[in-house]
Amino acid sequence: MLDAKEIDARIRGSFARQTIMTTLGAEIAAVRAGEVEIVLPFSDRILQQHEFIHAGAVATIADSACGYAALTVMPRDAAVLTTEFKINLLAPAKGERLRAVGRVVRSGKKLVITRRSVCGGGRRPQTGCAHHRDDDGGRDRHRLARLSSFLPLP
Repeated sequence: MLDAKEIDARIRGSFARQTIMTTLGAEIAAVRAGEVEIVLPFSDRILQQHEFIHAGAVATIADSACGYAALTVMPRDAAVLTTEFKINLLAPAKGERLRAVGRVVRSGKKLVITRRSVCGGGRRPQTGCAHHRDDDGGRDRHRLARLSSFLPLP
């Protein structure tokens, strides 16, 4: 198993090679064994026609947060691919930033199961859902909930 420093370097190095993350403007906010947090700042380049952050961008950061969470528990020579995910969009994606957190629920030999949430809003850096105010003066809200499966690659 890799130590915390090696896990962090591995995840950040792989993330830097994902051109979609650069295109969206997403950044890694935290890496821990079994958990990765990705932040997506608001940008008018990723909006849909109603001026909310496009669901495709939300799903993309959700998928990456979960995939990288899965990768944190994998051996040094392994990789992961998404095998399945479903999203439930609970509210329009808006605010100064979205925060996607992927967490490993179960790590097996054939599949790694992750859970994730995307929260949005906040005028300050977010440390958790329902802790900061959104642009409408309300609480941060969950924007998406999801369970994912990943296939470990040799």
